[in-house]
Amino acid sequence: MHNGVQAQVPVLYVADAEAARRFYEVFGYSEQRFGGDGESRWSYLQCGELTLLLAEVKPRLFTVELPLLVYLYVDELSATIERLTAAGYAAERTGYPEHAPGGECRTSDPDGNVVVFGQRRAVPEQARVEQPGGEARFSLIRQAAEAVSRRGGAPAHCQIGGPRGQVCPEPAEVKLADSWGDTVWGCMAHADETLLNARGAFLATEDGMGLGPFLQARQPQRDRAGQG
Repeated sequence: MHNGVQAQVPVLYVADAEAARRFYEVFGYSEQRFGGDGESRWSYLQCGELTLLLAEVKPRLFTVELPLLVYLYVDELSATIERLTAAGYAAERTGYPEHAPGGECRTSDPDGNVVVFGQRRAVPEQARVEQPGGEARFSLIRQAAEAVSRRGGAPAHCQIGGPRGQVCPEPAEVKLADSWGDTVWGCMAHADETLLNARGAFLATEDGMGLGPFLQARQPQRDRAGQG
């Protein structure tokens, strides 16, 4: 007898179930059942064996401040991008990570939830789409790595690892942080992937030039003189 989970149904609380349904239909979901009354409405979507429940509740339930992130694998990345664009949704290519060698892209649903979708099937190097600004971003990461190398203090190995929990044997070269105070050291490749897929992440430095010194330097000269 199987005692584990037999099925799962992700639930998204949305402001407008109809608008959310139209968005997820672009990815191949279709409404199987729906219901509700004047104060709430729900829509049960399915794509193959995958299911998704959209719940519109009024007044809206208290939710976390940060939006959710939904990751989807699609058959054809380019075709999905075309459908999103035709439906009026913006889509941003984010590169070709190890877990999506056919390419990866980011968009947002009508409620601001980030939807990242990738293609498992790899594409030839010559068929890959160039990422605008990618060289500039990687240059900044490289500069940060060079600064860390000169100063020292980084852990021996990358702390980010692969998408399925694989340990990364590459040296830690860059420190990342976010506004919540979380920090992590990563190799160049995984740091780049993190900056692309974690919107709140940024390159962190330990040179003492934080917000305090920055604001101090912007004070009028007479104020600084008066403090001496």
